This record gives sequence, C-alpha cells and structure tokens, in this order.
Amino acid sequence: MDTQQIANRYVELCRAGKHEQIQDELYADDAVSIEAPGNQAGPLGNVEGLAAIREKGRRFMDDVIEIHDSWCSDPAVGGDWFSLAMSIDATYKSMGRMPMAEVAVYKVRDGKIVHEQFFYG
Repeated sequence: MDTQQIANRYVELCRAGKHEQIQDELYADDAVSIEAPGNQAGPLGNVEGLAAIREKGRRFMDDVIEIHDSWCSDPAVGGDWFSLAMSIDATYKSMGRMPMAEVAVYKVRDGKIVHEQFFYG
C-alpha cells in the first residue's frame, strides 16, 4: 500500500474504534511513538518497537472508564508522511472526564507506519 492507502485505512479503522487492528495491520515492527514535548516520560511516553507501542495503547485504554465521543479527520498526505486531527472525550480513572484533541503525524516506509508523533497542549 502507498501512503494514501495506509492513511485511508488508518482513518477507516480509527473511526470504527479498531485501534489494535491499526497496529496489527499498518505498523512496522521497528516503529517508534513520540509524545508531545513535555509528555515524553512515564508509562505513556516515547517508545520504540511495535510491542512497546501495543503496551502503550493498552495502558492508555486501561485508564479509560468510558468514551463519550471521539473523531478522526480525513488525512492530509505529503510524500511518505500523513497527518490527522483527532479528539477523544473520555472519563479516565486517573483524571476524571477530560476532552483531549491532538494532531498526529505518521511516516510510512515500505507500506508500513514507522513513526508516529503526537502534538497536543
């Protein structure tokens, strides 16, 4: 798949709430995940490798009590990169109900996502 196809599939699965399937289908084994500056440490910080990205996702979801709403924009694609705007309004064990919005940027190499980076305030 090319970058546009990867981006479209990501959005399709994201909108269906199939986040683990996104990782299984679209991520390379050596992918990296980079959090926003100031949020790069701790259990949900920067990680390397698909197994660590999966664990990071599990830890995030383990903190979620209820998802009230979420959305994902259409992708913007440029070369080997694509970006998405996303938001989630959820109630968390650790911080109560909190809406969050972010921009996520992804790099594709050889038909797989190899880099994800998140920007939020």
